[in-house]
Amino acid sequence: MGAKLPKETFSFLNKLKKNNNRDWFTDHKKEFKAIEAEVKEFYQAINENLNKHDAIDKVKVFRIYRDVRFSKDKTPYKTHFGGSFHRKKPELRGGYYLHLAPNNESFIATGFWEPHKDDLFRIRKEFEMDDKEIRSIIAKKSFKNIWGSFVGDEVKTAPKGFSKEHTAIDLIKKKQYIFTKKYSDKEVLSDNFLTEVDNAFKAIRPFFDYMSDVLTTDLNGVSLLK
Repeated sequence: MGAKLPKETFSFLNKLKKNNNRDWFTDHKKEFKAIEAEVKEFYQAINENLNKHDAIDKVKVFRIYRDVRFSKDKTPYKTHFGGSFHRKKPELRGGYYLHLAPNNESFIATGFWEPHKDDLFRIRKEFEMDDKEIRSIIAKKSFKNIWGSFVGDEVKTAPKGFSKEHTAIDLIKKKQYIFTKKYSDKEVLSDNFLTEVDNAFKAIRPFFDYMSDVLTTDLNGVSLLK
């Protein structure tokens, strides 16, 4: 069974959404800190599971406080929990993310959120040369049943230097290479959610292994690692 999220997680976040101000939060800070401690334990349990079949070098559970300096929305607190898991670089690429939000808005995500421009160019060149392997990986039923298809931003036609007529332009024009999987509140608070998340993260590995190989070699397949 393993770790489990406290049942109060979503009820507290819903109350925070209705009372998103410093006075209310101060009055309920003890309750928040107790929930936050258990939530952080859950993220650490995910990390422990990941390190049984992957290598994670950084775990970050994001703070509840919003940075409102450049935002029109001046509410001081987030109404969700979020945390990321970074794979060991430079040999392993990609990352994992868990977003916990009430009203069936929780999800996990994997992939490449903001690839460096050099990495993005390398990925696009690989797809330009040969898109068979990536398509084979993401088309497998066992993969698709969990992760579906790519989501994320893309350019309207084609990136500079690439033909909009290329047969792989659907992949080349992407600016992000992300997969997401949504969960209901009931699923998140269930006894087996930790296992569900770990199984989904395991299923992404063929994609990560392929992308790591691409991003650690040049266009001739020669390793860039020292």
